[in-house]
Amino acid sequence: MPVSAKALARPRMGTRGRPEQTRATILRAAIRAFAEEGLAGARTEAIAHTAGVNKALLYYYFEDKDALYGAVLDEVFGGLAITVHAALSLPLPPRERLLRFAGAHFDYITGNPMFPQIVHGEMTMAHHQKSKHFDRLIKQYFRPTFSRVTDLVREGISKGDFRPVDPLHFVPLMISSIAVHLKNALLMKAITGIDMTTPEFLSGRRAAMLDFISAALFTKSAETNHKSLEVSRR
Repeated sequence: MPVSAKALARPRMGTRGRPEQTRATILRAAIRAFAEEGLAGARTEAIAHTAGVNKALLYYYFEDKDALYGAVLDEVFGGLAITVHAALSLPLPPRERLLRFAGAHFDYITGNPMFPQIVHGEMTMAHHQKSKHFDRLIKQYFRPTFSRVTDLVREGISKGDFRPVDPLHFVPLMISSIAVHLKNALLMKAITGIDMTTPEFLSGRRAAMLDFISAALFTKSAETNHKSLEVSRR
């Protein structure tokens, strides 16, 4: 049967005709593989198969397995940086801006449930000095975000909106309260019998997390915490 000109012109997955789509498909498969198997356990053959491409095409887009892993880290940490920096750039008072940051961070993590496993795997390798990417991640993502959040806390303190806390202690504690939920969800389900990954529970946890941060940091003023919490959800 002759092939139509339209069919010939339409690129197929597994070719180089749709570079952005093909690359994104490979990345999605790689995120799952690295999250489930870790860097050592993940296999490029399996990633290519899941993505619906051949191994040669995977190497066309990513030089080797480590380059693919580096691209996955950029997808995870770069996406988070874009999300939280957008919240930190809003023209809002310190309280509302901080809660927007915390809410955006929480939404990003809970909206990408495989990402915490990638983060945990990378931090474990960095702890054992086996990461080739850690220094780059620090410079490109962690340090700029940490600097902006600590500057925001200092701004809030100077304006009397925040208690005079030490940002070097408070910011890591705040980030832990935001990021730890999915990591502990399986343990907490075993303890309580409650599935803590449902949309209903996540909504409640998000509100509780924002309330926790508000109670820990905000000074008492005519503007109530409730108002700040409502602004952060918009």
